[in-house]
Amino acid sequence: MKKWVLAFISLTLVAVLAACGSKPADNASEPADTNGAAGQEKVTIKVGASPAPHAKILEHIKPALEKEGVNLEIVEFTDYVLPNTKVDSKEIDANFFQHKPYLDNEIKERGLKLESVIAVHVEPLGAYSRTIKSVDELKDGAVVAIPNDPSNAGRALTLLSKNGVIKLADETKLEATAKDITENPKNLEFKEVEAAMLPRMLDELDLAVINTNYALEAGLDPTKDALFIEDKDNPYANLLVARPDNKDSEAIQKLAKALTSEDVKTFIEQEYKGAVIPAF
Repeated sequence: MKKWVLAFISLTLVAVLAACGSKPADNASEPADTNGAAGQEKVTIKVGASPAPHAKILEHIKPALEKEGVNLEIVEFTDYVLPNTKVDSKEIDANFFQHKPYLDNEIKERGLKLESVIAVHVEPLGAYSRTIKSVDELKDGAVVAIPNDPSNAGRALTLLSKNGVIKLADETKLEATAKDITENPKNLEFKEVEAAMLPRMLDELDLAVINTNYALEAGLDPTKDALFIEDKDNPYANLLVARPDNKDSEAIQKLAKALTSEDVKTFIEQEYKGAVIPAF
C-alpha cells in the first residue's frame, strides 16, 4: 500500500513540474513586429520647428511615423537661432524652419556643422500694412521694416524692388543690403527688425515685409492680407536639416520621406491654400 501511495505522489509531482515548465517566463519577449506595431523597439527623434506651419505639418505626420517605428518629439521655437545651435550641440536631432540661404549664412557665421536633408515647402514672403491698401499710397519718408538677418533682409529688398517700391542694382543678389539700393523715390526709411517681432510692430509701421510662418502665427492670411507676395519660383524652400553624423540615419530618412509624401502635399494645399506651397 505504501509503495502504491509513493508511486502516486511521484507521478503527481512529475505532472505538476511538467505543467509549470510549459508556461512562458515572465520576462520572455514578444516577437518583433516589423510593421511598427507593439513589440518593435521605437526610435525617438527630437525635431525643432517654428509653430506654423512647420510644427503643424510635423504633427500631421506623427501617426505615419509611429507605424514606421519612429516616435517624433516636436520642440517648438519662436526664433531663428536656437533651432540650429540646438541641433549642432546634439540637444535635438534635426530642425525644420529655414531656407538654404539662411542655413548657409548661419553655418558660415557660427561655424555650425549642419546639412540639408530635403526641401519641403516654400513660404512666399509678403508685404503687409495696417494703413495702406496699395504701395502707391506710401507717403514720402514712410517707415518700412524688413527682417534683420542677412538672407531674409536681402530677400525682402528684392521683393520691394520687383514691386517698384525701390530699385536694386542686382535683383538676383541673395544678400542685398540698403547699400545696393540705387533708387528710393519716396525716401523710405528702412528698419531692420528681428523677424519674429515684425507682426507685433505692424501697427507702428507703414509697411513690413514678413516671413509667412510669423504672418500665420499672427493670424494674417498671406493670400488675402499681403499687398504683394513672392511667387513660388524662388530659392527659399524650407528644409529639413540635420547633422552630418545623423542625416543618413534610418529615422531621419523616414522623416524626410514622410515630409515629402503625397499625403503631406495634399495637407499643405488644403490647409494653407497657396500661403504655403509644396516644394516637391
